[in-house]
Amino acid sequence: MTFEEYVQQRGPSLVRLAGLLVGQRQLAEDLVQEVLAKAYARWNRVARADDPDLYVRRMLVNEHISWWRRRSYHETVGVPAREERSADVLDADIAERDAMWRLIMTLPARQRAAVVLRYYEDLDDVRIAAILDCSAVTIRTNVMRALATLRERLGEPSADVTVRSKR
Repeated sequence: MTFEEYVQQRGPSLVRLAGLLVGQRQLAEDLVQEVLAKAYARWNRVARADDPDLYVRRMLVNEHISWWRRRSYHETVGVPAREERSADVLDADIAERDAMWRLIMTLPARQRAAVVLRYYEDLDDVRIAAILDCSAVTIRTNVMRALATLRERLGEPSADVTVRSKR
């Protein structure tokens, strides 16, 4: 597969994943652009990998974590532009989803990545571990801590918090 074919096939899903990680479409596009520029420079190596998509997703998550760690980068948590509506227009489902994503955006980068990859991308622990370059146990721990944090912030310490994917 050529680089151009890969970008044409997987580009939109990479932007969607990045959007879930950073919370804003423009930042997501910037993140994907940086990652794809790096992938292009070493495309021969990426294409030879067992799973080029896994390789590029790992690059994307690692670049997001690098952005998050940089002091010069400051995330702004907000409603994505496509969902901005007046309060009286929001129905309960959109309001609930918006509140959950606002909470998810406050999680540490690796926990957020694990939650997004598990509940939005619907990947299993082994695949997420390969993307985040850690063990499946670490993924389960990150998800467990993220859900505990979300429960606490929702004021529901014993309730199950489920993250609904938008499909």
